[in-house]
Amino acid sequence: MDTLRPKPPASAGILLTYRCTCECKHCMYACSPRMPNDWIDEAGLLKVLKELAPSIVPSSPRGRVGVNEGLHFTGGEPFLNYPLLKRAVRLAEGLGYPSVFVETNCFWCLSEEIAIEKFNELRETGLEGVLLSVNPFLIENIPLERVENGITAAVEVFNPQNVLVYHTLYLTLLRKLSVRGTLRFEEYLEKAARVDPYLFLRGFDPSLLLPMGRLVYTLRKLYKTKPAKEFFKTSCAEELTRPWHVHVDCYYNYIPGYCAGLSLGDARKLKELLQGVNLDDKPVLAALRNSLGDLYKLAVGGYGYKEREEGYISRCHFCLDIRLHLALEVGGFTELQPSCFYKSILETTVKGVTE
Repeated sequence: MDTLRPKPPASAGILLTYRCTCECKHCMYACSPRMPNDWIDEAGLLKVLKELAPSIVPSSPRGRVGVNEGLHFTGGEPFLNYPLLKRAVRLAEGLGYPSVFVETNCFWCLSEEIAIEKFNELRETGLEGVLLSVNPFLIENIPLERVENGITAAVEVFNPQNVLVYHTLYLTLLRKLSVRGTLRFEEYLEKAARVDPYLFLRGFDPSLLLPMGRLVYTLRKLYKTKPAKEFFKTSCAEELTRPWHVHVDCYYNYIPGYCAGLSLGDARKLKELLQGVNLDDKPVLAALRNSLGDLYKLAVGGYGYKEREEGYISRCHFCLDIRLHLALEVGGFTELQPSCFYKSILETTVKGVTE
C-alpha cells in the first residue's frame, strides 16, 4: 500500500465555517457571504480537539500566542457565530490547550465598548489572544474604524504581545492614507502610490501575500507568470506532511498546511491518518507527493486538462488550476474537498481578474 505519513501537528487552526462577511481578493480559502452557512458541530469539534491535543505545542515563552504556534479558531469569520466560538474556546480550555487565539476581520467591532465586552468574555472563557486582519482587501468591505476599535479593545483586554495585527505594514499605510470608512482596492493602489510610493511597490507589496487561493485569479495581473514546465520538478511532499499550521475545516477535512481544497482525511480519526494515508485511491495526493509534473501528466493525459496560455504566478496557482479542473469537470476525487471551495474559486475565475 502506497502511503503518505504526515507528521503530528504542532500547531493547528480550526475553520469553524467557510462563511464570511467579506469576499477578499486574496483569501486562500475562498470564503465569502455566499458560502454555505455550515458550521462545525460541537460534538465533532470535541473529537477533533481530543485528537489534536497530544501534539500541539505552546508558544515560547509560554503564555504567548503566535501565528504558527498553539491553536487558533478561524474561518470564514468565527464571530458570525459568537455562541459557537465561545463554546469552542471553552472546550479547548477544558482540554488544557496552550496558546489559543482567534482570528477576526472586526466586522462586529461597531464600538470599542462592544469589542471590549466580547474580548473580556472570551478571555474569561480561556482565550489568550487575538489576530486582527488588516489589509486593503478587507477594507473594501469593512470600515477601517472597526478594525481600529478591535485593535484598541484587544490591547486593553489581552497581553499586548498577544495581539497580532496581520499585517502591520498595511495598517501603517492605511493610516497614512487617512482612510475613513471603506476603500476600493483600485483606489487604494492609486492613493498609496501618491502618498508613499516607496513604502510599497505601487502601494502594494505582493510578497506579503501567499500566492494561492482566490488571489491567483483576482490579482494575477500584478504578478509575473511562468509556463507550466517551470513547475514540473517541484514536489509538494514537505507541505503535505509538515507539522505546523495545519487546518481542520467545518467538514472535518484535515488540510495540510495552507493547501486549501486538499484533504488528507477525517480529522476525527487523526491517529489513523498519522499512521499513514492510503494513496492507492487518492491519485491527486500521490502525484503531488512526487511532483507537479506528475499531477500535470495525470490531468492532461487522463482528464483533458489544458495548460493556461497566460501561465501561472506560482506553483500553488498551477496546482490549484489543475485541481479546479479535476474537482468540477471530472469529479470523484475524495481528496479534493470541500466542493464549496472549488465552486467559490470557479465563481472567481468567471468574474475575471483585477486590471
